[in-house]
Amino acid sequence: MSFKNFSVLSIHEVLKHLKTNEKGLTSVEAVSRLECCGKNEFRVSAVTWWQVLLRQFKSPFLYLLVAAAVLAFVLGERIDAIMIAAFVVINVLIGFAQEYHSEKAVAMLKKMVSSKVLVCRDGKEVLLDSRELVPGDCVILKNGDRLQADLRWIKVDNLLVNESVLTGESVLVEKTVEPLDQAATDFFSAKNIGFSGTSVAAGRGLGIVVATGAEVEFNKIAGLATQTEAPGPFEKGIAEFSSFILRLILLTLLAVFLLNWLIKGGSADIPELLIFSIALAVSVIPEALPLVTTMTLSRGALRLAKKKVVAKKLSAIEDLGSIDILCTDKTGTVTENLMRVAGIFSDNENKCLRLSALAAPPVDPKTSVLRANFDGAILDYLSEDLRSQIRTVERENEIPFDPIRRWNSVVVEEDGKKILIVRGAPEELIKLSLIKKTEIEKINNWVSLQGHQGNRVLAVAFRESKKESVRAEDGGLTFAGVVAFADPVKATAASAIAEANKLGVQVKILTGDSLEVAGSVAQKIGLIKSFDQVISGEAWTKLPEAERAVAALKYAVFARVTPEHKFLIIKALKEKFEVGFLGDGINDAPALKIAHVGLAVDDASDVAREAADLVLLDHDLSVIVSGIREGREIFANTSKYIKVTLTSNFGNFIAVAIATLLIDFLPMLPIQLLLLNLLSDFPMIAIATDNVDAEELKRPRHYNVREIATAALVLGVVSTIFDLIFFWIFSRISPEVLWTNWFIASVLTELILILSLRTKKPFFRAKRPATVLISLALIGAAVAIIIPITTLGQKWFHFVSPTPEYLAIIFSLVLAYFVMTETVKLVYYRIKTK
Repeated sequence: MSFKNFSVLSIHEVLKHLKTNEKGLTSVEAVSRLECCGKNEFRVSAVTWWQVLLRQFKSPFLYLLVAAAVLAFVLGERIDAIMIAAFVVINVLIGFAQEYHSEKAVAMLKKMVSSKVLVCRDGKEVLLDSRELVPGDCVILKNGDRLQADLRWIKVDNLLVNESVLTGESVLVEKTVEPLDQAATDFFSAKNIGFSGTSVAAGRGLGIVVATGAEVEFNKIAGLATQTEAPGPFEKGIAEFSSFILRLILLTLLAVFLLNWLIKGGSADIPELLIFSIALAVSVIPEALPLVTTMTLSRGALRLAKKKVVAKKLSAIEDLGSIDILCTDKTGTVTENLMRVAGIFSDNENKCLRLSALAAPPVDPKTSVLRANFDGAILDYLSEDLRSQIRTVERENEIPFDPIRRWNSVVVEEDGKKILIVRGAPEELIKLSLIKKTEIEKINNWVSLQGHQGNRVLAVAFRESKKESVRAEDGGLTFAGVVAFADPVKATAASAIAEANKLGVQVKILTGDSLEVAGSVAQKIGLIKSFDQVISGEAWTKLPEAERAVAALKYAVFARVTPEHKFLIIKALKEKFEVGFLGDGINDAPALKIAHVGLAVDDASDVAREAADLVLLDHDLSVIVSGIREGREIFANTSKYIKVTLTSNFGNFIAVAIATLLIDFLPMLPIQLLLLNLLSDFPMIAIATDNVDAEELKRPRHYNVREIATAALVLGVVSTIFDLIFFWIFSRISPEVLWTNWFIASVLTELILILSLRTKKPFFRAKRPATVLISLALIGAAVAIIIPITTLGQKWFHFVSPTPEYLAIIFSLVLAYFVMTETVKLVYYRIKTK
């Protein structure tokens, strides 16, 4: 039965058809329906091993190798063809093993962030994993919640729903419970239906689940199963770099091919030169870059998951490391969000507390578990008798707290009277109340005193009337008093701020609290030294637009900010800096989207979590700072691979290209080039595990193609010079001697280059290389020396056994190469720093 049919049924008919009621299903019935209908999830088939294997064949460089193998086979070079094909298989298997492991890691991370939904089961409100929803479940939804199934609304209270994900229309839709006269023909006309994927923008609602899993309308729409996401700074940097390298290599290869043809004329073996050019191109291109980045990111994601930070996409981790500024709320990240009543300003304290407790929304499992809000503190402060009385009072016409108007209200009935109770910011309730100026001054002085002590405040007002007047905006309220709450600062907050400073990250607090409260807490954690660094959101927006960006950078604390203020502040900062933002409310979604990196806590509104790139399972600023450090380490290790590979490959590439013009045979055979590429790239797989110097983490870094290319070119010249020295020494003896000894020398110089370029310091002052990196490098070096001695190396790769004298020459020159590279590196970075 589709939503169109349910739209014309009355509430009674809907309940009867689904064999349920407003108190929800029993647990036994829910289990039975779950077995029958299946889990409430859109079953996108999991990535299988063979799909990961097929991905390995999407690389254009792999096709070049296959073409070279086919060409070699056609020309009768069957051994070369077999060996090239073997290299293809080896590369595919290595890539498959690592990527499959990464896919498993990503799948595990996704399971850590599951959506929760509040339902009625066995007559009680319980919080369930959204995958356990079944048709007939009674779901309770409020502002900020995302619908996890298709519903027929049976109760609504000022309910507005954002359906833009389905309709493309940004106008909020007001929902009703009345049956339609005619069956709904589309989403626009289904006023009494709630659709999975949409979100509650205002009010509350109670709905009966009518469809789950693949049956919901959201999952039936083609094209919504996979959504295109804009690439982050990390992905953009890698894409730009890859494009630059590809263009450079193709132009150089074309020049080498044409020069050989022009210089050697008819004597040039064009097919052999073509195979050689393909092998040379593959050997110089850092084709392991996707593998290295995937491994580095997945390893970082798993490490962060252990620290309670879950990445929704892998590249977000490296993006987090690139941020210059972190904007965060105060409550729950800087403070414990474990409030207690610290004081009351009222002529009748008991009445003030009682009214405040009556205005509290129904207990929500998302928050009652933590007791981390005003309501929990008030209830804990009351006697058991008062708590019991409050539970029996009927509430109606609830208007949830709104960050713009900064109050919530509810109507309760006692002794035949309707009482409107309003709670919120003192300055807002003062405007709505009948109160003397002298009393206002006393209230403001008391509130200011509490603020300077770091205490948050909640004002309470009411209006008694026999009429059903429920609009607080009409004013005429009686001011009942103000309750102060102490929220202790987290023990880790000050050290997290200090660590952020070490990493070159500016932390800014964006909070709805008063200037006094926000400033007091910021001083306690060492974020600011004086209240001169605190500004209100309203004062900031009143600045001339040209001054806003300067002020956004100058001030460390923004108080009394609305969601719109947050959006504008982040937009201003984003013009010159990489910005991360931690938000938790539905209205934070625009700011989360515009920030370079969006973060949300696990119990944030569904809309905020959907908009975020990373989800925090632990509400602590220190875990974000740990994530920034992890992102910096990922950037550093990925950069190491790029610099080492480009420097060695460029040097070898230019030397071999020049050598082709000086002799009448190939300076290195295609299969020798591919073996060289394999052995030099082999230890680089472990670069993800390498240790990083503390200096590399002190400030955000971004991919700069010009900087990387310049460093690789300068250091590559050293590599080219030494390669040509090897060529000059061994080319005069015989082709086989040149191939063998140049091959050994090339592998050893590329491997020892890792020790130099993994740090900007002198290698002996840097952090020790990772054990696995050193181990794989030694294995690669041993294989390079041993292969020419074996029958396999001599028969298939055309090597000859190197003499002790030749090995001595190679080892001496490799050591000289290392010393020269270290010298040039240190001089280059010293000049660059100046």
